Amino acid sequence: MPADPRPLIDDEQLDDLEREVLGRVRGRVLEIGAGDGENFGAWHPDVSWIGLEPDARRRTELATRAREWRHDAAPLDAVAESIPLPDASVDAVVGTYVLCSVTDLAAALAEVRRVLVPGGRVVFVDHVVAPPRTLKRVVQRVATPISKRCCHGCHWDRDPEAALAAAGFAGDDVHRLRVRSTPFGPVPVLVFDGHAG
Repeated sequence: MPADPRPLIDDEQLDDLEREVLGRVRGRVLEIGAGDGENFGAWHPDVSWIGLEPDARRRTELATRAREWRHDAAPLDAVAESIPLPDASVDAVVGTYVLCSVTDLAAALAEVRRVLVPGGRVVFVDHVVAPPRTLKRVVQRVATPISKRCCHGCHWDRDPEAALAAAGFAGDDVHRLRVRSTPFGPVPVLVFDGHAG
């Protein structure tokens, strides 16, 4: 089986890249699948943050951390496939490790496009399917039925980059990487900074 040609980095390098890319967004920003607020330290001071998180336990923690970071808006109790915001109401949509777990990826991206202003920015960071005919891809295919049930609906074998293109998003700064991991070897990761075409 051929090797994955993507650059190999470690978790710390990925964290630095994520913070850099997230720090570029400005204006009214919707973070889908915001979890418990791990990205708060990365936002530029000019960001007006709106969080969306369907998991009640995480949303409670997210609300607490949002107040600590002086974001007054209560996190939205919703899924990415049905965002309770008006059309063209946000300047950017961000998601870290969320496109792997939405139930309907195409519907979620259609909603992202709907709530964005024309030409609005999208930033997504996610683990992705490995190249065809690689051992990692075989492992992902075997693991996905289990991870969907045990890891908040996570699909290890998704291709969000193709879905983003199909939904009409164009990449401006796209990184296709491998992040060191054990026991099954590096994890393919996509860092996508782009806009609605």
